[in-house]
Amino acid sequence: MQAALMLRYWPRFVSACRRRYGDVFTLRVAEMGTLVYLADPDDIKVVFAGDPAIFHAGEANSMLSSLLGDTSVLVIDEDAHRERRRQMLPPFHRDAVAHQVEVMREIAAANIAGWPVGAEFPVAPKMAEITLEVILRTVIGASDPARLAALRAVMPRLLSVGAWESLALASPGLLRRRPWRALEHRIEEADRLLYAEIADRRADPQLERRTDVLAMLVRTAEGHPMTDRELRDQLMTLLVAGHETTATALSWTLERLTRHPAVLDKAVHAARSGDDDYLDAVAKEALRVRPVVFDVGRVLTQPVEIAGYRLPAGVMVAPGIGLVHARSDVYLDADRFDPDRMLTATLGPTTWFPFGGGNRRCLGATFAMVELRTVLREILCRVDLFTTTAADERQRVKHVTLVPHRGARICVRTRRERFEVQPRAESARRQPIR
Repeated sequence: MQAALMLRYWPRFVSACRRRYGDVFTLRVAEMGTLVYLADPDDIKVVFAGDPAIFHAGEANSMLSSLLGDTSVLVIDEDAHRERRRQMLPPFHRDAVAHQVEVMREIAAANIAGWPVGAEFPVAPKMAEITLEVILRTVIGASDPARLAALRAVMPRLLSVGAWESLALASPGLLRRRPWRALEHRIEEADRLLYAEIADRRADPQLERRTDVLAMLVRTAEGHPMTDRELRDQLMTLLVAGHETTATALSWTLERLTRHPAVLDKAVHAARSGDDDYLDAVAKEALRVRPVVFDVGRVLTQPVEIAGYRLPAGVMVAPGIGLVHARSDVYLDADRFDPDRMLTATLGPTTWFPFGGGNRRCLGATFAMVELRTVLREILCRVDLFTTTAADERQRVKHVTLVPHRGARICVRTRRERFEVQPRAESARRQPIR
């Protein structure tokens, strides 16, 4: 029963449990085992600061290994994870990400140019198109037209995993059975294309001059070079973790803006005047009120005392992102969408953590925030949006993410040539949030 409630009503069910049982409560979920949810930032700090040998995040993500691969940075733990993360961090440093902004902008502009005017449409598929293209060109570095077209065709079908397909991912033996063979074929086709990209990169005489993440992974793994299989697993991980999640965050941001006219007006002005701080605040507040993932997990390898309870080995502790983000003692009037709060807030690693925390915080967090700001700026500079009095879209469970149940429907009032904005003088900019 609890598994069914989690599958259908994940955030509502967990939030109801927190209201009834407090900041620490236990769920027993079929196929996952015993979960202990945590909603107090102090308790969550114990988890994020804990010994990675005791708090296993990779084990908690193990059901993804049939798609991502056994060497994915998401499903390994301890020394193997630390070394893999060290290899993958350079492409996601701030300076490296800055080189990708113009590509992000071009991709967003081309997509927005095709949006209908005066007709309501779900923007989530458009956001998915943009973020997939960003991944294909900046992370994988795909440039061959035929291979790009093939990747554009297969990846959305592969990444749109529903409850039925999730059964096969949790039990890989099912992939060989008839109902799930189509999923197996999609994985095989994606692998073929990714291995072809890896081979091209290894043979590229201009490898040292390339800025895509794949090229950087190939040339920076000195001393411990990744095998083709390991490279494939990291590329698949970045596709899964960086495509759907960012697209969903953008969709929720637009869903929130179109229901808050005053905030939308301020965001438009910020986009057209070069105020990146306010656009960042909008994105951060959207991630707070509508986190893409509701919690993160750690499987205990040893008994641990947390929140006054001694939890046995094998239990999964689950810091509740959505639970903390909704705390009224952390965020005044927490249900209200108010980006202004993010301009002065001191965001702690256990009070605002849409990208997870501790040694497992998403290594692409900087990339994602830059992409959110860049795409949002292009949208607000290129189209005028209608606001709406329609009811808020509900959070629908889609595999491990929470998406707008109607696809974040919006309506464009007018399309315009993009406002060319100049960066604001440093003295006029707000101080960055610490």
